[in-house]
Amino acid sequence: MADKKESKKQNAIQRYFRETAGELRKVSWPTRQEAINLTIIVIVVMVFMGFFLALTDVIAARLMNLVLGI
Repeated sequence: MADKKESKKQNAIQRYFRETAGELRKVSWPTRQEAINLTIIVIVVMVFMGFFLALTDVIAARLMNLVLGI
């Protein structure tokens, strides 16, 4: 009885990896140039958002200082 449960678990794990490998074969992977372009876009957006958030923080801090009279 224990052997059947153990073999079913093993088969389920094997099936999971087999199905995962099959799904990964269906994926449309980007070319090297597409990956580079997308990486550059992500870095530019991150830098822009960093500056935007820093500016927002400075403005908010100055407004709070003005309101609190510090």
